[in-house]
Amino acid sequence: MGRFLQISGLVIGLAGLILQICITIPASMEAGRSFLGSLIFYFSFFTILTNIGAVLVHVSLLSSSGYAWFPVFAGPRVRAGVAAAIALVFIIYATVLTRLWQPQGLFLVCDVLLHYVTPVLFVLWWLVAGADGSTRWRDISWWMVYPIAYLIYVLARAPIAGEVPYPFLDVAKNGAASVAISALAVTGLFLVLCVIAVLLDQGVSRLRASKTR
Repeated sequence: MGRFLQISGLVIGLAGLILQICITIPASMEAGRSFLGSLIFYFSFFTILTNIGAVLVHVSLLSSSGYAWFPVFAGPRVRAGVAAAIALVFIIYATVLTRLWQPQGLFLVCDVLLHYVTPVLFVLWWLVAGADGSTRWRDISWWMVYPIAYLIYVLARAPIAGEVPYPFLDVAKNGAASVAISALAVTGLFLVLCVIAVLLDQGVSRLRASKTR
């Protein structure tokens, strides 16, 4: 089951990312961005970056060559951090972004793949085969660097590029106070997911140990 979930997550994740870039770049250029600007826009989404991380985890564990190229992503603590991050992708999209964005056609396909299917597959795989009880509470401080660095990047880029990847982070439209509250809420949710990830990792490890006795 673990192998099936891993291969499925890799194939669907790659398909979603490739399809997304193939339809985003032309649409972005039609909207007035340059090719380089369109690439930067594509890689400015937390969803894209996190799905890339999930794909790299799968690649690093499925083959020796993958491990040689991406050894960091094979580590159990990175796997747990990615599980928390991609769970955040699922929750934010399902609770907030679906009310702000109604994609059609291939954009809808990509949204379903990258916001629902890949998060579910990755978290299920992690629970079945990726969690091993090696995470520690101090790992949370390292995992938190990712969303905080992302928020800093997005907010610093906004006045330069004149755009943000997510509407609730738009200071020009929503005001600094509203964006600060949204950022704190998302960061707080990620912290909660990190705590849950550590508890699940340790709980799954104890459950496996009890079954082998």
